[in-house]
Amino acid sequence: MKNTITFKAINKLAIPATIAGIAEPLLSITDTAIVGNIDVDGIESLAAAGIVGSFLSMLIWILGQTRSAISAIISQYVGAGKKEEIKSLPAQAIYLNIGLSILILLSTIFIVDDIFRFLNATGKILEYCISYYSIRVWGFPLTLFTFAVMGIFRGLQNTFYPMLIAIVGAVLNVFLDYIFVYGITDVLEPMYLEGAAWASLIAQGVMAVLAFILLLTKTNISLKPQLPFHPELGRLIIMSLNLFVRALALNIALILAVREATALGDNYIGAHTIAINLWLFSAFFIDGYAAAGNIMGGKLLGRKDYDGLFLLAKKIMIYGVLVSLFLMTLGFIFYTSIGTFFSNDIPVLNAFYGIFFIVILGQPINSIAFIFDGLFKGLGEMKYLRNTLLAATFLGFIPALFIGKYFGLELQGIWIAFTIWMFIRGGALVIEFKRKFMPLRTR
Repeated sequence: MKNTITFKAINKLAIPATIAGIAEPLLSITDTAIVGNIDVDGIESLAAAGIVGSFLSMLIWILGQTRSAISAIISQYVGAGKKEEIKSLPAQAIYLNIGLSILILLSTIFIVDDIFRFLNATGKILEYCISYYSIRVWGFPLTLFTFAVMGIFRGLQNTFYPMLIAIVGAVLNVFLDYIFVYGITDVLEPMYLEGAAWASLIAQGVMAVLAFILLLTKTNISLKPQLPFHPELGRLIIMSLNLFVRALALNIALILAVREATALGDNYIGAHTIAINLWLFSAFFIDGYAAAGNIMGGKLLGRKDYDGLFLLAKKIMIYGVLVSLFLMTLGFIFYTSIGTFFSNDIPVLNAFYGIFFIVILGQPINSIAFIFDGLFKGLGEMKYLRNTLLAATFLGFIPALFIGKYFGLELQGIWIAFTIWMFIRGGALVIEFKRKFMPLRTR
């Protein structure tokens, strides 16, 4: 297996996975860039898009963890040569996930005002948050279904079809954003922020339909419910629950950051919205190699090839760091123009430029954390991932956040806390990987 862990083999999975992975943040970035340049209430619209986007990302990441669990289990069965024994599990997992998503969706509708008030949204920003969310929230189950199907394809060692789904969704979203937000003279009135919400919803719907068609036509996996329950369903649920808690801890950090940035004022939450979208974009950009580690790592574990597993970890870490250095270089070269792409408001830009260098400098740290995060998911080490995020959030991020607030660091304090958070995450995973798997090597 060692000779198959090549640059070509890794990139065959990593490059399509990178393109697929940036689909969701690209939707948010598109909304942010277009909404931030609206002539009517541009700052308020940008702030609302950032607050709602953060909350929806929290929901998607919390329930979207089934994708990683499905991918890990299928990869391990593929590696062990038992692919036929796993055919009934994906449908059961998908129906469970969609049922939970609908339940949560319906429960948030009745308390949406309270949710965004908790995030410090008031006045016109609160009104925009509610109108934007009331449209975009219906894409929540669609995105979770798409994520689950992507997880199935990843487990089958295929990242091409997830890439295809993501490209279609991203291109459609950009096209519809321009039409719906700004309108067409004598044809369609500008819909502003609500137009961005409709564009995202339609794109998510198309992606879900395409995912459904590809699953039916390109695999022998059926979505028809089957009984009895698959023996691995219990392990999948436990893995998903561990990732659920992990995602809660992750999103506590993200939501607290949004809440503190919102409390600083409209200009600050606008700047934070731009920064967090760029941070997420770069995260998913690097995540392509994490996906390769997830897919190949699970397969290697299924074959009990621990030498190959170490070689894989070494190579994808090097590739991930190189990508992060490339992103750093681009960030510093286009430091000013990146800000003006998202907003033409001077106070927002000044606040953004005051923190963007922290976002850029943190890229290598992020790459190591994301690479090993993906690898650990493929290995089924969800419990350790859970504990790492809990420690990083409650012992690292939150203390750093409020220490920064105490010393009046404002947005810089928030982003220093993010850097500390990622350092703890990456360091803990590297140490545990060496501790657990090094004794299993044969050479």
